[in-house]
Amino acid sequence: MSERESMEYDVVVVGAGPAGLAAAIRLKQLAAESGREISVVVLEKGSEVGAHILSGAVIDPKALDELIPDWRTRDDCPLKVEVSENHHWILTDTGKLEIPHLFTPSFMHNKGTYTGSLGNLTRWLAGIAEEMEVEIFPGFAAAELLFDEAGAVRGVATGDMGVGRGGEHRPDYQPGMELHAKYTLFAEGARGHLTKELTHLFDLRKDSGPQVYGIGIKELWDIPADKHVPGKVIHTQGWPLDEAWGGGFLYHQDNGQVALGFVVALDYDNPYLSPFEEMQRWKTHPDIRAEIEGGTRVSYGARAINEGGWQAIPQLAFPGGALVGCSAGFVNVPRIKGTHTAMKSGMIAAAHVADALAADRAHDVLEGYEPEVRASWIGKELKKVRNAQPFVARFGGKLGTLLAGIDMWLNQWKIGSPFTLKHHADHKQMQPLSAARPIAYPKPDGVLTFDRLSSVYLSNTNHEEDQPIHLTLKDDSIPIAVNYAIYGSPETRYCPAGVYEIVGEEEGDPRLQINAQNCVHCKTCDIKDMTQNINWVVPEGGGGPNYPNM
Repeated sequence: MSERESMEYDVVVVGAGPAGLAAAIRLKQLAAESGREISVVVLEKGSEVGAHILSGAVIDPKALDELIPDWRTRDDCPLKVEVSENHHWILTDTGKLEIPHLFTPSFMHNKGTYTGSLGNLTRWLAGIAEEMEVEIFPGFAAAELLFDEAGAVRGVATGDMGVGRGGEHRPDYQPGMELHAKYTLFAEGARGHLTKELTHLFDLRKDSGPQVYGIGIKELWDIPADKHVPGKVIHTQGWPLDEAWGGGFLYHQDNGQVALGFVVALDYDNPYLSPFEEMQRWKTHPDIRAEIEGGTRVSYGARAINEGGWQAIPQLAFPGGALVGCSAGFVNVPRIKGTHTAMKSGMIAAAHVADALAADRAHDVLEGYEPEVRASWIGKELKKVRNAQPFVARFGGKLGTLLAGIDMWLNQWKIGSPFTLKHHADHKQMQPLSAARPIAYPKPDGVLTFDRLSSVYLSNTNHEEDQPIHLTLKDDSIPIAVNYAIYGSPETRYCPAGVYEIVGEEEGDPRLQINAQNCVHCKTCDIKDMTQNINWVVPEGGGGPNYPNM
């Protein structure tokens, strides 16, 4: 007999990000409109709502306008800085070329968008949800899927607390809790660990291509008042990347702060490449340095980003549940925006759940959810730009950007592309170390550029050290026999938190050491590992980063 207690709800939402909270709020709105009661609980693995939320962010308020039409007049809404300047720079090692607005399709412009902290926006949305009697449990990680006798999802179980490194129960042991639901919505973000399991169990990718990703590394800076221009938005491409594609962002936000970061597509093939070091090098460009010099870095974080778009959307519904937000992958890569599409998907899913509950249905497939998503402005927006990422991935930054631009202009003129390019899984792209060009990165100066460990300190990352390592290996021999011997252990470079380390080389006994307490939950290792031997599983609830204003 299970020692776990259970709680019954109409709907369980896994993840208190924009999609999950939008779904919860919309469910309560629909319940109020119909006079029905719908019980909703939201689980959040972070220590508080927003603790694990990391985004640029420039936010298109389109979905927020639909969900909370009066948000602009609410004094407590943290989204206050409207984009006032929009720049796109192509960087060389010493200079830049600015692309005029005239050369970009209108749907790529930032008119009417806002820049700010997505973490703070989710905290605000959580307050609204709680006012509507949504139950939100931060610090409780959904660790296990639950199924009924027919194989339909019937909820999730939270992870046990107080389990020692060897699996023993510590004095503070508490078993997890089962949360049973008629429908479960998965809003875990990019590369969610339960979403990955659901994808395998229900073969959700049988009709779609693989999802592909970028790693986004972000810093928050306080800058001098004379440099701060609220609403100024800069995107860059080009230098310093020459063997990968990606680019930088720099957003002047509220309170004299600038959010800046760098995204590297994870289909790169040089094992010497370090996305973290590329980001640090990018800051030394004269035009980037000029924006932040004299300032102070106050926060740091990293997160994987979905980049697959239209052709990587999996099957969205399955018996008892559905994928919403970045669990499914609705990021518009050329626009570098996904909050609005994530929220809209949660709202659409909520409407279909409410209809099913009104019809006294449970644990079946929400058949209308995916067709509505694809027919909505989410689908229209993603279909327009579906070839942009594959063009750049296939033809490189210069030619690929040109071809992507032509393709998007065809859609602007409503001609449309007659084809859809395919993706290739990121983990299949790495070349052996022997065939790669070494990359020499400059040492950090501690003023403008930094090392990984001092950076992780600013992420406020913390895990209970005496717990099972949540970065698990399917085969303990592969890190040395394959990753080290053939590829030079690229996990020691692509991890932005210094989790992976090769020790014992000087003694002739190299072995992989996993510093799991450093993990910022970015999921890069789970995505990029060449043999897919690294499997990220959820640690104790409340562990990981605690991002302020990110």
